[in-house]
Amino acid sequence: MTTQQVPIVCDMTTATDSTEERLALYREVFDHLTGRERTESGIRFRFRAEEDLAERIRDVAAREKACCAFFDFDIREDGDEITWDSTVIDDPIARQILDEYYDLPDTLSEGTEALFDRFTAKGLTVVIDDDGVTRPATDAELGITRSTSNP
Repeated sequence: MTTQQVPIVCDMTTATDSTEERLALYREVFDHLTGRERTESGIRFRFRAEEDLAERIRDVAAREKACCAFFDFDIREDGDEITWDSTVIDDPIARQILDEYYDLPDTLSEGTEALFDRFTAKGLTVVIDDDGVTRPATDAELGITRSTSNP
């Protein structure tokens, strides 16, 4: 586990995909998930080795690392299996987000709004750079449309 000082934020400023597009990529790779486990230093996802799957997993991991620098990923191919190890820096909020990451195959179907609500409840802020000023991203910038109801 890395102990360097890295901000525990998700910075979507340079993301080339929307939140929904990112979640769709996760759904696609998790369709091939064969198992997951907690490791001494983090978590591990296991996949069947299929054509181009390791490359798609590396793409998702690179996108995630670009916005969440507190994560580290290691993707390995060994025979008929691909493993995706994820670790975070030594920080209580980062560890809670790693727990959310472990649950992601089960919670993806709940949608973007629920995902970011859980992140917020655990202390993760999603930010963007607005002309040199880092600020929390709005729901609209994250692709979240909250329903409003009148009593």
